[in-house]
Amino acid sequence: MDKKNKMVIYQVLPRLFGNLNPDLVKNGHITENGVGKFSAFTNLALSKIKELGATHIWYTGVIEHATQTDYSRYGILKDHASVVKGIAGSPYAIKDYYDVDPDLADDVSKRMKEFESLVERTHAAGLKVIIDFIPNHVARQYHSDAKPSYVEDLGEHDDTLHAFNPRNNFYYIPGQPLYIRFGDQDEPFEYSEFPAKVTGNDHFDAYPGKNDWYETVKLNYGVDYLNGKTKHFDPVPNTWHKMLDILLFWGSKGVDGFRCDMAEMVPVEFWNWVIPQVKNTYGVCFIAEIYNPGEYYNYIYRGHFDYLYDKVGLYDTVRDVMCGYAPATEITRAWQSVEKVQSHMLNFLENHDEQRIASTFFAGDARPGIPGMIISAMMNTNPVMVYSGQEFGERGMDEEGFSGRDGRTTIFDYWSVETLRNWINKGTFNGEQLTVEQKKLYEEYKAILNVAASEPAIVRGGFHDLMYANTHNPCFDVHRQYAFLRKYREEVLLVIVNFANEERKVKVVIPAGAFESLGFEDNQPAMVSNLLSGEKTIGTLTIACPYEVILPANSGKVLKFTYQQK
Repeated sequence: MDKKNKMVIYQVLPRLFGNLNPDLVKNGHITENGVGKFSAFTNLALSKIKELGATHIWYTGVIEHATQTDYSRYGILKDHASVVKGIAGSPYAIKDYYDVDPDLADDVSKRMKEFESLVERTHAAGLKVIIDFIPNHVARQYHSDAKPSYVEDLGEHDDTLHAFNPRNNFYYIPGQPLYIRFGDQDEPFEYSEFPAKVTGNDHFDAYPGKNDWYETVKLNYGVDYLNGKTKHFDPVPNTWHKMLDILLFWGSKGVDGFRCDMAEMVPVEFWNWVIPQVKNTYGVCFIAEIYNPGEYYNYIYRGHFDYLYDKVGLYDTVRDVMCGYAPATEITRAWQSVEKVQSHMLNFLENHDEQRIASTFFAGDARPGIPGMIISAMMNTNPVMVYSGQEFGERGMDEEGFSGRDGRTTIFDYWSVETLRNWINKGTFNGEQLTVEQKKLYEEYKAILNVAASEPAIVRGGFHDLMYANTHNPCFDVHRQYAFLRKYREEVLLVIVNFANEERKVKVVIPAGAFESLGFEDNQPAMVSNLLSGEKTIGTLTIACPYEVILPANSGKVLKFTYQQK
């Protein structure tokens, strides 16, 4: 059966989304800067996110993580500041796999119930819920106070006298304490860890540096890294069973999918074992953050992942084209490099790890994101993702605290996002405080994502790249324009984008091979609709004459040719 919609993911940090405080202090505490709550995702807020074209929301930072905020009065152990990045802490330093971040609750004692209500509201709005699953590492002071009674805590019965034991949950540096001395910390005593555990980014000594994931410890999946990465998977390692239970726990909460952090740092044999079991119980999807193209096939077909990040391929390429560092023809090379697994790739231009398009570290302007987004969203049937604030041209140029002025929106600090504050506008979502340019950008993103999510030729149609046919076309700049066709039944889409900073008149050659591969006739009259503007006319595609369009600077057109059935 044909799928109805393309998967469009809206990534959002609840900690930031619902925080409307404009009076922010660098390195400010929660009492100074405030924090967003689950409750900020009202029915109205969710309807607006769906209106943008989203089918899924990735709520980033849901599971309880290390923080410098003291919640000990609620039975949550206080974290030592030396092993917390930022005042708010990293969402990827998990402190309790069975609990949610207390920051996000209006009533901390009812935090899980508030999350369950958020899931219910999200589903009622016609959206699906994705959360992070962080399998490779946990916070240094991991301790679950919310786990079911039958669950043994991670490391509870580890043999700490050995660097590696297949029954252990962690790796150790026997006989050595951990050394972390990163500046002055407002703590009455130094952080103590003996024996030292191996740091999350595979740092196998007791002296992690500032650029290591020093706030985390690596989990042991039965791979002996100090002895040739030998694998000890029989019997099934204890960590595997614990991770299965955690995934099933969140599946029981109504979660529809997991974005799996640094999935390639966990052996594919684990994913091969765990994902089918979870899917057999709950109809969830699994998305892998993965950066090694050599492992793509392995993690899809052995690991059973539904989707993988297309970061080192399409993202890096489109970014270079947007910035003028590479010709648009490189986009063809990017999709060809993953052609066999294309339907499993997740496209994006922004996420919490990457710099904002409008930052001075990227394009310096949100406008180049329009042609980039059209390509990312419409070139294939696979999912696409946007990061909250991207649709308004958020620049990410604040110096928030632990996260300096780096073109990214902080995941470590208590902060708020100016464009989101102005859009939400005290919960009205009328956007009155947005600039004219921001409102225009939003409408363009809305048009792009809604077309991508629902247009049959994009959701399930065929694809034909037109760049090879226009290499020597004097009326088509292969450095700054990109064009392709999508086709489903009696509908053909001609998609053309312009990365240039000025208007261009473009003539696109449609080769005979396009008619043959997609199965439609040359020079047949059709109703032509511009799906991004609503304009309609009569036209035709033919090998006899290039198709002419005028493209404004940093823009694109999606022209739908509807032919009469015969």
